[in-house]
Amino acid sequence: MNNERIYQVLRGPVFSEKAQVLGDTAGVQVFKVDLNATKLEIKKAVEQLFGVEVVKVNTTITKGKTKRFGKTLGRRSDVKKAYVTLKAGQDVEMADLGDTAESAAE
Repeated sequence: MNNERIYQVLRGPVFSEKAQVLGDTAGVQVFKVDLNATKLEIKKAVEQLFGVEVVKVNTTITKGKTKRFGKTLGRRSDVKKAYVTLKAGQDVEMADLGDTAESAAE
């Protein structure tokens, strides 16, 4: 897989409470991915980009909601998320937003 496709497959990490709990307890990292990405592409992209061993990949597609903006109707985009289970003892280093805010306050 070439470098361009890696960055097309992985859109970015998901920073949520659920993702944090999964990362701490089960060794699962959550990423936003391209709607057309396959599980095998996601696995290869994570392994090449972060240098970790992936055990399995689960994916979900969240359909975008229809929202009203005044008189007009709009629609949010569909989002595909990948729940990547890493081999025991491995971790993906992400930029922790909480640490940067604390250090800026000091």
